[in-house]
Amino acid sequence: MSVLRKVDRNAERWLLLVFYVMLVITMAIEVVRRELFAYSSIWGEEIVRYSFIYLAWIGAAAAVKERAHIRIDVIMHYLGPRPKALLYIFGDLVMFVVAIIALYWSFEAVHVSAKFGSVTDGLRVSKVWFLMAVPTGFALMIWRLLQSFRRDFIALRDGKPVFEGDKLFD
Repeated sequence: MSVLRKVDRNAERWLLLVFYVMLVITMAIEVVRRELFAYSSIWGEEIVRYSFIYLAWIGAAAAVKERAHIRIDVIMHYLGPRPKALLYIFGDLVMFVVAIIALYWSFEAVHVSAKFGSVTDGLRVSKVWFLMAVPTGFALMIWRLLQSFRRDFIALRDGKPVFEGDKLFD
């Protein structure tokens, strides 16, 4: 298996793991510092906040990949493979349009931050790095939606059932 295929298969998992571990370790250190030493740092709070933001946006892309977003799928149980595929494609198409628009507008905040050189209060790092969480999340969503379109059109063409994601309760 090629390196690109491994990255494509597990990119969100590894990114989520990195940001989650960073969030948990930093939060644990800050709790210990606050409770034992009556001292806390502003940088710790910022790392936790920005890690959480990246977690949310990368997690949204992972949910698109796995078709794990919340949805009402009662009607899906009564549809055949072809109408079900068309309905999934329609839903992904709507999400794709929203993601394209959101990607475009999310770069506005990044652009303004870069233009004026805004930095974070504690870390004194350019806010661009943290504001890029939103366009990164939408770009990943768009990539995963394109893959979903390909997968669904192949299933539709071959008359196979579409990928419905993993079921939480069955």
